[in-house]
Amino acid sequence: MGLGIVRSGKANAGVGMHRKVKLRFFTMRNVNIAGLVLGAVVLSSCNLPTFWAYKGATTQGQNEFHLWQGFIITAIFVAAITYGALVFAMARFRKRGDQVPKQTHSNIKWELIYTIVPVLIVIGLFAATFVSEDKIDAVSSHPALRVTVVGFQWGWKFEYPGGVTVVPKGSTYPTLELPQGETTTIKLLSNDVVHGFYIPAFNFSRYALPGVTNYFDFTPTKAGEFSGKCSQFCGLYHAEMLFNVRVVSPSQFSSWLTSQQQKVTA
Repeated sequence: MGLGIVRSGKANAGVGMHRKVKLRFFTMRNVNIAGLVLGAVVLSSCNLPTFWAYKGATTQGQNEFHLWQGFIITAIFVAAITYGALVFAMARFRKRGDQVPKQTHSNIKWELIYTIVPVLIVIGLFAATFVSEDKIDAVSSHPALRVTVVGFQWGWKFEYPGGVTVVPKGSTYPTLELPQGETTTIKLLSNDVVHGFYIPAFNFSRYALPGVTNYFDFTPTKAGEFSGKCSQFCGLYHAEMLFNVRVVSPSQFSSWLTSQQQKVTA
């Protein structure tokens, strides 16, 4: 009987030691170290993930893309801290017997932390959004080009200086020509109902509203062809309200516009 008691005691001691080793792993110090290591890995990366978003083919779109990255990274850190605290609490304070644990009714320090920190995060995100939107919505007083875009059921019309007008032709969608590296101010109108002027690669969408004139700038950063569409259901042939965007070098754009203007005066 005595021998059995001794063996039982050793077994329980072993279990207790195993539990202590496990609990030592889930200390706030280790959680903080893990968080610092994760943060260092993320911040030391040369190229942050896109988080399934377009990088933006204009300076305005890139500003929006960086704002999106900041929001997602902030969300990841908040989630890591929140779920890390939950896992720590479940491991550190899990039930170990029928004895009622020590009851804590308040902790002013931690209550202030989890009240003030979220408020500071929200203020930071709001400030970043305000700064980014101010840059994205800024309209140049002296752009290199001005183009009027008119939405109608069911298509788009692009009006350039010199009487040049680009409209749909049969089954061919119109193309918005833009010079790379130069700022173009767009004047957006609607002839009938609400349309949505949307260019995914530019990270940009704006309503074309009847009776309302919207202005915004595009400064393309790379040459290429991009697709555009109407993002607001506007009637029977809404799905056919497609257009293309072609970004070319300033010299190529100047040659194209000159040739189009000559056709108008011919």
